[in-house]
Amino acid sequence: MKNLSTVHMNGLRALEAVGRLGSLQAAAGELGVSVGAVSQQIVKTEGQLGHAMFERTGKGLVPTVLGAGVLARLTEGMQKLSEAVTLARRRDNNCLTISVAPVFASRWLVRRFDSFAREYPEIILRIDATMRLIDPATSDIDLGIRVGDGRWSDVRSEPILEQEVYPVCAPALARGLAAPADILSLPAVIDNRALFSWDVWLAAAGLGGARINERHVFNEASLCLDAVIAGQGVMLAWQTLTADVLAEGRLVAPFGIRARTGHGHYFITAKGMRDSRKVQVFKAWLRRELAKSMDELDRAMPASPLPPS
Repeated sequence: MKNLSTVHMNGLRALEAVGRLGSLQAAAGELGVSVGAVSQQIVKTEGQLGHAMFERTGKGLVPTVLGAGVLARLTEGMQKLSEAVTLARRRDNNCLTISVAPVFASRWLVRRFDSFAREYPEIILRIDATMRLIDPATSDIDLGIRVGDGRWSDVRSEPILEQEVYPVCAPALARGLAAPADILSLPAVIDNRALFSWDVWLAAAGLGGARINERHVFNEASLCLDAVIAGQGVMLAWQTLTADVLAEGRLVAPFGIRARTGHGHYFITAKGMRDSRKVQVFKAWLRRELAKSMDELDRAMPASPLPPS
């Protein structure tokens, strides 16, 4: 690696950032320096390397044939450096950092942490509540939990629970429902960030092509649930969002018809890295808790036979 001493690292970072992001301005923003400073670093580094990495065109900097190969390897190398720094910063082996969607954390996960603490008092849990898909290989996240189809290319995904959806409403609203078609008369509370639509359940209930009576639209499932608990309408919900409120009797799921969405809950971990003990025990604990929760859900809403298709 002696040849690295002939080129400044800041210059290589500038080259890589411009090549990956496609502009001086974007690279300057990521690196926290001025556009002029990035431009000077590129010129200086190209001189140290003895070759131009970019062509100067009217549309900006475009990688040369040689530059494209060099930049790809620089990105690969910077990724490894980032992973090494992340690994070095994980000083507290007793702290488990989990990235999870806020609605899953607040409506299901957090209320069960006492159980985990009793079983594993030596492990401290830290929750990073975000909708972004975090790569544990390049962050301080040990484990992610996400809902989707499981096809995320940059991480390892492991299925936990297949998603099923069904209408839920306040008990008072449910009293007037005699058949699935009666759902259409209720005002519907819509989660416009959901990965599915009402069509999924309507088709499963033999109501394909029917339209719901849309009332309120929110961009957060937890707000939808609060509106439904308040008696403002019916919502198409899923297991981990409503398992507890159904078991408590605050909501009911009329008809017991559940529809699969093609999505599910998944554990997200770094590719090519073995799970640490704390990740292993948390995964096992979560599966046990989910199994208990789904048993309670089954008792709260026995499944009805689906209508003939």
